[in-house]
Amino acid sequence: MKPLKNWDKNTWLSSSPYINSFIVFLLKKKKLNKNSQILDIGCGRGKIFGALSKKIKLINKPIGIDPVIHKDVDKRIDFRNEDVFKFFKDSNNKFDLIMIKQTLHFFNKDRRSKLIKACKNKLKKKGVLIIFSLNTIDNEIPCFKIMKQKLNRGLERDSRMLKSACKILKDNKIDKFKFNVFITKDKYIQMLKKKYISCLVDLSKAQIIKGINEINTIYPNKIFFEDVLICIKYKHQ
Repeated sequence: MKPLKNWDKNTWLSSSPYINSFIVFLLKKKKLNKNSQILDIGCGRGKIFGALSKKIKLINKPIGIDPVIHKDVDKRIDFRNEDVFKFFKDSNNKFDLIMIKQTLHFFNKDRRSKLIKACKNKLKKKGVLIIFSLNTIDNEIPCFKIMKQKLNRGLERDSRMLKSACKILKDNKIDKFKFNVFITKDKYIQMLKKKYISCLVDLSKAQIIKGINEINTIYPNKIFFEDVLICIKYKHQ
């Protein structure tokens, strides 16, 4: 797996409006209090759970697991740079909330199944597992041609992935998190150069440059779109 180093840095995903909106959505899915124990698998810089910890005044720091060690990890989380399966094996902790946000697709089919089952076993009674993934239909992310082709292939794979997850997580509930994005074209081009999304990771510098030229032609100076995530919620009985 090629880790993403730029997915949540200096984008709408790290903005206060996005994080605040996301936290409101999360707390509607699972009520938390200062004693809650929460885990973020694929946490990036941990900004969401860091802000959530501050909001509900958590006694125990949220735990965040990620394969990339960022220089600016949120100090309000307990960051773990380790394999998630090793963490589960070594830890006796059980959690009120486990979140897997836009990370599940980085695991192969067998490891995805293993991860979901491991998460189920690490939930407290009435604990909640929430999986977020890009909306697989009518996705509005601004794209150039080859980026769109790779994104669509990924979304087809994600659709199958989510169906498999739902088979494991019986009595799940599906919802969507929606956030209206406004961004300048210049800012978005900088994100493309940094390969902010996984469908860009394997593209060459020449392909990125060609794609940026397409973006300059297709899109206006101010870009508006709706960022939509599919949310699968499973509650442990």
